[in-house]
Amino acid sequence: MFTGIIQAVGTIAHFEANGEGARLHVRTPGWDLADVALGDSIAVNGCCLTVVSKDADAFAADLSRETLDCTAGFLPGARLNLEKALRASDRLGGHLVTGHVDGVGEVTEVEAIGDNRRYAFRLPDALGRYVARKGSVTVNGVSLTVNTVDGDLFSVNLIPHTLAETNLGQLKVGDRVNLEVDLIARYVERMLVGVHGAEQP
Repeated sequence: MFTGIIQAVGTIAHFEANGEGARLHVRTPGWDLADVALGDSIAVNGCCLTVVSKDADAFAADLSRETLDCTAGFLPGARLNLEKALRASDRLGGHLVTGHVDGVGEVTEVEAIGDNRRYAFRLPDALGRYVARKGSVTVNGVSLTVNTVDGDLFSVNLIPHTLAETNLGQLKVGDRVNLEVDLIARYVERMLVGVHGAEQP
């Protein structure tokens, strides 16, 4: 589990295709990896990946074909939002995030509002019902509060700190992002399905 509070921004140093999947090598200068062991999880742009090797300022993780098909942003040289797995004693500063990407969205609008910036995103059709005004959503691993929802579009407002400390400040219209909807929304739906016997799409 994660919180959606980004701890560092790394860079893809090498993307090594191997069969159907790939090995991702991420440089993390200045980010302490001393407490990360092989087999530990790190959220990389919102995707929970397993550390398979590491040194003082870098780590590697394997990407399956499923992961590559369901995510965006894993391109050589790309900047990646990083977060170590949540410990039981940690503060929950954002919201509960699993690191299981639900779908890929697209930036449709970027608007400067003073020092802040408003972003609008288009959702995949199947995810629209899980996103609610003032609810939580994860974009590239960042826990955000939804400002507006209109059909398959939603918007968020980013403060200067978020713009500076994550890769969201680089987003432009047309860019694709990893999305994870609120875990609680999924469980509420599951309970309603159990009660009414409806089937999910």
